[in-house]
Amino acid sequence: MAGGEPRLALGLLALLAAALLLPAPAAGVNVTAVLAAFPSFSDFARLLASSPVAAELAGRSSLTLLAVPNANLPRSPAAFAAAAGADLADVLRYHVLLEYLSPSDLARVPASGRLVTTLFQTTGRAPSDLGAVNLTAAAAGSAVVVRSPAPSTAGSNATVLGAVTREPYNLSVLAVGGLIVPSGFDIAASGSETRPSPAVNITRVLTDARGFNVAASMLEASGVADDFEADERGAGITIFVPTDDAFAALPATDRLQSLPADRKAVVLRFHVLHSYYPLGSLESIVNPVQPTLATECTEAGRFTLNITRFNGSVAIDTGVVQASITRTVFDQNPVAVFAVSKVLLPKEMFVRGNTATPGATAPPAAMTSGVSDAPRTPPTKLSSPPALRGQDNKPSSAPARDANWWCIGLICLLLPLV
Repeated sequence: MAGGEPRLALGLLALLAAALLLPAPAAGVNVTAVLAAFPSFSDFARLLASSPVAAELAGRSSLTLLAVPNANLPRSPAAFAAAAGADLADVLRYHVLLEYLSPSDLARVPASGRLVTTLFQTTGRAPSDLGAVNLTAAAAGSAVVVRSPAPSTAGSNATVLGAVTREPYNLSVLAVGGLIVPSGFDIAASGSETRPSPAVNITRVLTDARGFNVAASMLEASGVADDFEADERGAGITIFVPTDDAFAALPATDRLQSLPADRKAVVLRFHVLHSYYPLGSLESIVNPVQPTLATECTEAGRFTLNITRFNGSVAIDTGVVQASITRTVFDQNPVAVFAVSKVLLPKEMFVRGNTATPGATAPPAAMTSGVSDAPRTPPTKLSSPPALRGQDNKPSSAPARDANWWCIGLICLLLPLV
């Protein structure tokens, strides 16, 4: 063969070998299938399968599951959780650490402890950071204890008994000596049936959740938070809160922070639906075009949000901005608060390119009038929400194995040519 052909064949061989070494993308976790191979955890597996938790884990990876052996489970796990004022599903979420921990990681737990966030923290129902666990060890190499980060003795704890199984960097299953109930449930459980619940302090919720300092400051300065608390009665409210990163990502041309106070209040009200929608209701919403609190101060059909389910997430389209819900911050009827990936800018006030429309005046009721005479445009076609890009439509492990066999076959065909 010609002199350049062996070099070409060697180059192809190198590329194919590199392809074989590429790690397969992490898949979602099927905890019930993993635990099915361990009969001593069958009761714990049934608890997960009968709760929403197993489905919630299907779209996640890089997790550690604290599994309780059959012999260590209370006779009635639901009654055990209820005695602490807790929901069993939330107790199970507290056993899912949002971090992959191998046995070697546990061996390196410092004496001061290691704080790890759990799935329960993402629901927004955990006061402050009590949705996390603190891993502690009396000395290097000694047994690791999982406990609440609360300084008091509230909440339960359990000792890590050992490793059960693991899928490297995707799922680690550790056995623990009993169900762990987080602290803080007793606050919510005291006397709620005998007296009406007080209004939820939205600003306090955002401050406790962390990562929402800009939104909390804007609500506090505008006085809109007081309106939200008044609107909690009746049908309740649903609030979409941009993270600090979302505010930081705004182009300087949008001039949001330089808007007059009344127009800034409009943008804040544009992030609120005057009805309580838990995440499941938003995922199956019948009418995607939803009025906001800003709509109530103007004519119908203006300042609306288009809410749809897209690629496994809840997508929100304003006509100018496409965002997605990234997590639940707080969910307790009649108030739901969700983090969103972008600041929701109404098309009635901002044109394409996120530029604030100049020269608008505020009408009565602190509501900005139509600042753009352009006809309403239908919601733009949704792109994949940023929070889920690279997570959905993951290739399964079987096609990856098939591709590897094709690569091996090609190498065998090319070897005689070298």
